[in-house]
Amino acid sequence: MGTLTQNGPLHGFEEQNLFSPELSTQKMQLGHISEYGSAPAGFQPGASKMWRNVVYKSIKIVIFSNKLNLLIPFGPLAIVVHILTGQNGLVFLLSLLGIIPLAERLGYATEQIAMYTGPTIGGLLNATFGNATELIIAIYALRNGMIRVVQLSLLGSILSNMLLVLGCAFFCGGLVFNGKEQVFNKATATVSSGLLLMAVMGLLFPAVLHYTHTEVHYGKSELALSRFSSCIMLGAYAAYLFFQLKTQKDPYIPLSEEGGQNEENNNDDDETPEISKWEAVFWLSIMTAWISILSEYLVDAIEGTSHTWNIPISFIGVILLPIVGNAAEHAGAIMFAMKDKLDISLGVAIGSSTQISMFGIPFCVVVGWIMGQPMDLNFQLFETATLFITVIVVAFFLQEGSSNYFKGLMLILCYLIVAASFFVHEDPPPEGKP
Repeated sequence: MGTLTQNGPLHGFEEQNLFSPELSTQKMQLGHISEYGSAPAGFQPGASKMWRNVVYKSIKIVIFSNKLNLLIPFGPLAIVVHILTGQNGLVFLLSLLGIIPLAERLGYATEQIAMYTGPTIGGLLNATFGNATELIIAIYALRNGMIRVVQLSLLGSILSNMLLVLGCAFFCGGLVFNGKEQVFNKATATVSSGLLLMAVMGLLFPAVLHYTHTEVHYGKSELALSRFSSCIMLGAYAAYLFFQLKTQKDPYIPLSEEGGQNEENNNDDDETPEISKWEAVFWLSIMTAWISILSEYLVDAIEGTSHTWNIPISFIGVILLPIVGNAAEHAGAIMFAMKDKLDISLGVAIGSSTQISMFGIPFCVVVGWIMGQPMDLNFQLFETATLFITVIVVAFFLQEGSSNYFKGLMLILCYLIVAASFFVHEDPPPEGKP
């Protein structure tokens, strides 16, 4: 993810290259040409040269400015290894490494678009496209009938965002602003915690129904309840979006009345977009397509990797896959926390967890319904209990509306306990499934 500093650029390229008079002049000329459709006939050669410079600088900013992009060649290498050798363990590892920079660049392109949309829509965009990697992997796994991998990867994404991403944001922000507590909008955090508890309820009842053997129609009532609950959860998430965008005004604006964030500092930290809106849309499309290609190879190699490495599939799904998918959230949440913009960090980390639990999981149930796959909300007792405890722990950490590095450290340690638990957890055979 490169070096993150409080006042320095996020992606490690030099400020003089981005904001030089030469580049500013080119951008102004480009905006002038775009506004009027095309350049005058006498300026066509200059315009062509200017377009080449803009394309070159866009590639330089997006591809060559971040040291993490050194991992991009591992993606094509994974495809070559799959074709030549078929070694699942190596293909999985290379695909995993290749997706990491793509997920981070996907988040970067989303951040650039968000700078043109405002804080509320920007926070939702960061959460939405930050979860694109997990949803792409889940749909490919669902298409291959790997329902358990879908459940585990989505569960792992929630756990990773709530414990690891939020913990690192609290920890790094607390270290930078040592000696004071950072504050955030407690009301917004309470709403998100409520949605997460509702998601736990949706996952809990199908599991309890299954393990108490109280289904009216064995093997069918559980699936029917899951599909009904998924539709309800999707409706609740749509209402939440309406609440965020229409009813509640700018929930991610940092607090000033409680003395936690200083408005003057926030104004000084306002960032200028480094690429244009359409450049960001173009790169967003490229990264999404490339992630989709690598996800297919990644999913196909999961079972073989589990046998080769002697690692439970549950550990691969809950721990390894989400670390890749959450690269964008991880970078963004830490960066905003180190700039004392903890509301945005919370919107990225908790907002992403809320979106996966209230939209991603129900969406996969509905897509599985369309595909004829019996995807349900029964995530098994161990996984459901882990999620329930995690939501309760995080809700307690958020109830005060403040954070420090010690709270972040505790969340990170909680994630290590969860990771160790899934490393020694053997997934039960799917008995009783239709």
